Amino acid sequence: MNDKSHKGDRIAKVMARAGLCSRRDAEKWIEAGRVSVNGKAISSPALNVLPSDKIIVDGKPVSKEGMREVRLFRYHKPRGLLTTHKDEKGRSTVFENLPANLPRLISVGRLDMNSEGLLLLTNDGELSRHLEMPSTGWTRRYKVRAYGHITQDKLDGLKKGVTIDGVKYAGIEASLDKQQGDNAWMSFTLKEGKNREIRKVCEHLDLQVNRLIRLSYGPFQLGQLKEGAVEEISQKNLQEQIPGLFQS
Repeated sequence: MNDKSHKGDRIAKVMARAGLCSRRDAEKWIEAGRVSVNGKAISSPALNVLPSDKIIVDGKPVSKEGMREVRLFRYHKPRGLLTTHKDEKGRSTVFENLPANLPRLISVGRLDMNSEGLLLLTNDGELSRHLEMPSTGWTRRYKVRAYGHITQDKLDGLKKGVTIDGVKYAGIEASLDKQQGDNAWMSFTLKEGKNREIRKVCEHLDLQVNRLIRLSYGPFQLGQLKEGAVEEISQKNLQEQIPGLFQS
């Protein structure tokens, strides 16, 4: 083992990068005696580890991928895929449809089965959790088509936030792009991204969403990325957009 005066990464950071949990949860797991390094149980997260160290969590070895560089990918999710690694009903998932040469990835947030557009994927559990948090301050932009009629005045009422079935949704910027027959095309910008937030808010306005496309997540854009395509975000771009996140 290596104390914190040696080179290496904090063990909680390595566990998070392996996609096991957040750093905070990793520290709790360590204090609970669930983690060992090189055959010895540890009780303090104040420890740096190297790729040569053998880390065991709940009796299972931690993938060496946790020692590798953090990677982030843009993915154009098609409709009809679930954002999960395995579905009990046997439905198609995002991860089953990714190229075989990619590392094990997890999603930054989710897009429901009938939603499409930009989905960020990463090999790092801590990065995923960091980017999902509203405190990160990253906005998500969507193009939405919904059955029904709406006015800009009603959409402006979302700026102050709305409570639906006891759930509070923070302020949403929404604009009516055009009314095309019985369908309204709108643009939504929000920061929270709660489960099915746009669909529930639209239902509250007597609108039924029939197409939902995520255009951007923070500084990362869907752009011209083709449906089903994956493109890695460069390390330079990643570090510029998320400075200091990966420091021990």
